[in-house]
Amino acid sequence: MRYSGFGTFQEERSRARALIVVDVQPTFCEGGELGVQGGNAVAERIADYVNEHRSEYAYIATTQDWHIEPGTHWSEHPDFVDTWPVHGKAGTANAELHPAIAALNIEHHFKKGQYSPSYSGFEGFEDNTDRIPTREEVSTAMAAGRTLANGLKTAGITRVDVVGLAESHCVKETALDAKKLGFEVHVIENLTEPVSEELGIAARRQMSEAGIILD
Repeated sequence: MRYSGFGTFQEERSRARALIVVDVQPTFCEGGELGVQGGNAVAERIADYVNEHRSEYAYIATTQDWHIEPGTHWSEHPDFVDTWPVHGKAGTANAELHPAIAALNIEHHFKKGQYSPSYSGFEGFEDNTDRIPTREEVSTAMAAGRTLANGLKTAGITRVDVVGLAESHCVKETALDAKKLGFEVHVIENLTEPVSEELGIAARRQMSEAGIILD
């Protein structure tokens, strides 16, 4: 590929790059059901970053936990490994996007975990409404290919930058899935927080070993 100048190079680079904002919802911020320390500050930093760097991305999307009946993912006696307290409950204020992120008017929104446990944004489908879909509607949307993977492919994306909450869980799983799909993957460390420092260290090690770049 030939470039006539720096501007053209930057345009080509932007057309190939996506930003995925993972699960920045009140349910995962201070005061939420599974609040991460520093979650609200992360939301504000992401908003500032998007406002400053929006032109560098051809595709920007959010993901959300949008649980309706997620089976054993919810438990009255959670172990905080495979089972969790009720969180990200579809239709509640805490499952909405954090106000700082909602104000960005991002175009693409992927909701996940409606009727099953879910961590990666690649397990959801594009739903730009606040509806509570039936099981059949979820199955139909997935079968129709309204997925994050197809959205990125259609947009011609080669590089994915991942930010959001929490680094040790849904950010990590989204980044790992993006890498498995063949994308160049970056996690922007200043724009994420883990559930705990111990889990954050383990997540960063796992991502690095998978070839994900930690910026």
